[in-house]
Amino acid sequence: MWAKELLLALIGLSAGMVVAGGLFSFIIGLGVISDFADRTHTGEHILLYEDSVALGGMLGNIFWVYQISIPGGAWLVPVFGTLAGIFAGCWAMALAEILNVFPIFIRRVKLLRFIPYLILGTALGKGLGALLFFFKRW
Repeated sequence: MWAKELLLALIGLSAGMVVAGGLFSFIIGLGVISDFADRTHTGEHILLYEDSVALGGMLGNIFWVYQISIPGGAWLVPVFGTLAGIFAGCWAMALAEILNVFPIFIRRVKLLRFIPYLILGTALGKGLGALLFFFKRW
């Protein structure tokens, strides 16, 4: 019986590592990390950034699976939420940039004059949606 559980644990761990590695490769492949390094002029630290992304993913999973609570978490939650939101937004924009979604859409719909309003509306809608989601949970 213990051999079956050990085998299942090994398969689960292996599958999790493969999926996490694929996700981190996707993030790095999209150019999110290199774009951050380029914009901040800190390209010499790109390996540190990539390691930090991988370590953050691993620690996040460990905290989630083992229900580890962080002391002082009440003041860390808004900071983490802000940083995670910025990262997710940059990730989405990098994906859209690679796929050329915005240039093709703007050219087809002829929205060239209204781009600032479109960006502002998207940002306000995303922020309002997040506020409604989190206030509903309280």
